[in-house]
Amino acid sequence: MKKKEGLSRLLEIAGEKKSLLLFSGLFSAISALCILIPFWSIYEILKELLVHASDLSTIDSELMISWGWLAFIALIVGVLFLYAGLMLSHIAAFRILYGLKIKLSEHIGQLSLGYLNSTSIGCIKKIMEQNVEKIEHFIAHTIPDLVNVFATITFMFIIFFSLNGWMAFTALLCILLSIGMQFSNFVGKRATALTKIYFDVQERMSASAVQYVRGMPIIKIFGQSIRSFRQFNAEIEAYKTFALKCCNNYQNGIIAFIILLNSIVTFILPVGILIMTSDPKNISLAAIYLFFIVMGPGVASPVYKLAFLASGTVEINEGVKRIDKIFEEKKLCEPVVPQIPQTYDIEFRNVSFAYEDRENMTKTEALKDISFIARQGEVTALVGPSGSGKSTIANLIPRFWDVSSGEILIGGINIKNISSPQLLEIVSFVFQDTFLFNDTIYANITAGNTQASLSDVIQAAQAAQCDDFIRSLPKGYDTIVGERGVFLSGGEAQRICIARAILRNSPILVLDEATAFADPENEYKIQQALQKLIKGKTVIIIAHRLSSITSAHQILVFKEGCLVQKGRHDELHVTTGIYKNMWNAYINAHNWKLNLKK
Repeated sequence: MKKKEGLSRLLEIAGEKKSLLLFSGLFSAISALCILIPFWSIYEILKELLVHASDLSTIDSELMISWGWLAFIALIVGVLFLYAGLMLSHIAAFRILYGLKIKLSEHIGQLSLGYLNSTSIGCIKKIMEQNVEKIEHFIAHTIPDLVNVFATITFMFIIFFSLNGWMAFTALLCILLSIGMQFSNFVGKRATALTKIYFDVQERMSASAVQYVRGMPIIKIFGQSIRSFRQFNAEIEAYKTFALKCCNNYQNGIIAFIILLNSIVTFILPVGILIMTSDPKNISLAAIYLFFIVMGPGVASPVYKLAFLASGTVEINEGVKRIDKIFEEKKLCEPVVPQIPQTYDIEFRNVSFAYEDRENMTKTEALKDISFIARQGEVTALVGPSGSGKSTIANLIPRFWDVSSGEILIGGINIKNISSPQLLEIVSFVFQDTFLFNDTIYANITAGNTQASLSDVIQAAQAAQCDDFIRSLPKGYDTIVGERGVFLSGGEAQRICIARAILRNSPILVLDEATAFADPENEYKIQQALQKLIKGKTVIIIAHRLSSITSAHQILVFKEGCLVQKGRHDELHVTTGIYKNMWNAYINAHNWKLNLKK
């Protein structure tokens, strides 16, 4: 079965009923008909005046008043139906907007971390905001307008052909020729291709903008301009080039379209004169001729609007495709019958893993046949050069990715047989790159356990050595952190993240260089907090500062995705191998001094 596209697919993925939009379209069509009645009234009044032009006293004043009242009532009814149609379309639009954002957020939340790593934040942001917002505008305004314009043009030509076929055909021919000139620009394959390029360029520019803002401190420190960030500058230049190319491609067609569409009366005039010469004394024909001269240019306005509204459907189709592309990303497979581990030993059995670049159709091998056991109640440290696979191992435990081969077990149960929510309850992370929400400190700590009481939060903060500095802040635990609140030091933010992990109290804890950016005083306080956090848990520590893991129960040494050594510090640092070399380099680095002698 052919997959739905465009608006039909939009309604399908949004899960909303079509009744609101159907009634909105019906009301818009009725509105268009009612608003045309005043023009017919003008024609009837004009005809009455021409028929009785020789003796105005014979004019049927009651008939003219009746047509006037009919025009007034029809106008009021038309406005009311238009209002009702717009109300219904807005209700439908905001329901679809809400439904789409919720579905997108939920779906992205159930994708592997690999998807987020391979897709730029700017790209997702643009889809979540701009593309979805355009859909809201399309449904709320464009659909009613399209129906209204179609109905207006249809009813106008019904009136035109009922009055005079030749003049009506002349007007229709002008419209068809003008639309034909613009078809490829607005709704043809060429328009679809250009719209895709337009979206691609915008997404790349959005992604580069995010990177540029993040790199702003470096740019300012080194006194560089926007052009120093080459990627962002290149994307802006590409957007400018594309915009100018579109203008150059479109200008001739648009000029011809506008001129031809606005010249309808120019073609009607000679046709009407030819018809009038055959029966110059026909007053009714003269009234019809005048009506066409007055109303002919009026049909150009809805046609002009229709052409540009139709171009919006191409954008919506492209936007829906990009939204659909996210929905096509496969979620992590959930077990049919989830299992819950009773113990928390972590075992890697012959695990291999490769990062996949779908865009370039390439794979980068990160782990090769890794096997080890990290036992409950013990600390297992992962060390090795950068890029050796340490963080990859940590990220595989909570299924941020799925292994390429082999299996990972917790308490003897394959993690694929544990539901994702349960797995994330079991595993807690403390990253070296701390992340705090732009919210209160209390909300940031309770992100690990939203059911916790204030006393539980305070106990966790005390254990994490951060209660004292929190109480010294302007509003204590209710102090906002982030852009519009206070800014915390790296060590302070790290301790709040540790308090979050303590409050969560998961049986498995992964520490990714948790003290990497702390000053000596904060490092000591963080280490005190970690001592309370790791008691009785299965602990995985990723460390570059080797002095912090000398007491670990097990040290695993990695190089280029392979496990090359394992054991305790006492045996590894005296055994020839990578760990001994790393330890010697670490000791020598501590003894290094800046030589200021000339």
